[in-house]
Amino acid sequence: MYDRILLPTDGTAGMDGVVRHAVALAETHDAEIHALYVADTGRFSTLPADMTWEGVTELFQTEGTRAIDAVERVAGDVPVERAIVDGRPGTRIGEYASTHDCDVIVMGTHGRAGIDRLLLGSVAETVIRGSRIPVVTVPVGTTSPEPPSQPREIAIE
Repeated sequence: MYDRILLPTDGTAGMDGVVRHAVALAETHDAEIHALYVADTGRFSTLPADMTWEGVTELFQTEGTRAIDAVERVAGDVPVERAIVDGRPGTRIGEYASTHDCDVIVMGTHGRAGIDRLLLGSVAETVIRGSRIPVVTVPVGTTSPEPPSQPREIAIE
């Protein structure tokens, strides 16, 4: 069912559960994971004014490498394709999924509400609204979000 699972990651500690969920899904379907780190160019305004372009690029490459290294540590024997790109995360995640023929996106959501959501936006919401493939969202910070081994029947009333 799934051959290529896109796993966008920002490398935060709370992503562990999201990564474990993607790995369990990959193991179930004998799939590969595409670990994607998007260097959020919207963050450029918060960087020190004296930082050079090379410094910015190096900073994002270092962050991205750490984030994807963490995915590989959890993935074990599951194959992981690595990618670091820059741009707006919501847009770049969708573009990556399309160009790499991914079957599903597994991503974290912070569950912000109210003014935080309004001010910070929601990468997950942007991806969900624009995606042509299934998007599985896992709350960031969850400890055991493993998918069920068998599909469950859901009663809709």
